[in-house]
Amino acid sequence: MTTTNKLGWTREEDETWAAVVELRLTLDQQASADLIHQVLAEAHDAVTETGRTPHDLFGDPVAYARSVAAERIGEEDRARVDAQGLTPGERLTASLATLGLAGVVVGVLRWIDGGLWADAGWSSIAAFTAVVLTAVLTSAVLAARAAGRITGSWLFASAALVTLGGGATAAAFLPDEPLFTFPVPALAVAGVALSAAAVAFPDATVDRWFTPGLRGDDERWLSHVEGLLRGRHAMPAAQARAHVREARQHLAASGDRAEEAFGSAEVYAMRLAEGPRRERRLARRKLYGVTALTVLVVSLFTDELRDADLSSPRFWFYAGAAAYWVWHTARAWIKESASRGRSAS
Repeated sequence: MTTTNKLGWTREEDETWAAVVELRLTLDQQASADLIHQVLAEAHDAVTETGRTPHDLFGDPVAYARSVAAERIGEEDRARVDAQGLTPGERLTASLATLGLAGVVVGVLRWIDGGLWADAGWSSIAAFTAVVLTAVLTSAVLAARAAGRITGSWLFASAALVTLGGGATAAAFLPDEPLFTFPVPALAVAGVALSAAAVAFPDATVDRWFTPGLRGDDERWLSHVEGLLRGRHAMPAAQARAHVREARQHLAASGDRAEEAFGSAEVYAMRLAEGPRRERRLARRKLYGVTALTVLVVSLFTDELRDADLSSPRFWFYAGAAAYWVWHTARAWIKESASRGRSAS
């Protein structure tokens, strides 16, 4: 039972408001259970005493959750996570766990559609390996950008492109005569193993991998701030460099060390980035990411649809998934266009 249910709201619309606040504090802000209970209990008491709705008293639930986070969650806690409330380690875990679940779905579909056993040749092995490694490297790109490691993210992205291109080339030229036969459910088992391993691996360990040592090194501190502004907070490179240039000039004039003058690099970057423009930048980046993912998904599924039988579950799964992503992306672009129109007017 959630905190919202435990409080016993008398009106359904009040309970819905509280549920949205609880969800947003949990997912977006990673607020503790104690803080969520305290916030909702205070809101419940105010509603009970006044007889008014929480929407009248506190406003939009999403905006209220954001204001609560700003007031009651410490800067250090807010600065260590991205816009989705995830640390770099948690983002990598989520990406790899999702990849594992995708492997489960593909394995089950191929089992239903093609039977228990399948043949593997050099060409199919190269293609499968390239796709999996590219997905893993892409997960590392997302984690590195969330950590502010811009150079590292470009290295991972370059490795992903090389891997994908090399795999496609190898698959095209290598022979595809069967080398061995394997049970198709093994794909699903491998997916479960990947998801389980990703969840079991400590997120804090991954966070340490992606966090540079900054103590006593002002240039690394400044470089990390720029990386956080560009990666975690989606700030344009020129604007991020301008902020870093101002900080460097201040340090040169004052003779202070960076950590003494500005404190934590994560907190300083968050303060520089906060504001309505940050929300628009992050929304635009998300839109570009969804569009790129849709192009990739449709490209991959088109190959699957060419060989699939209309009567097979695999065909309808891939067709439905491709149609959903195209619809979802088109809807997002329409909303973005409408939002820009309102801003311009």
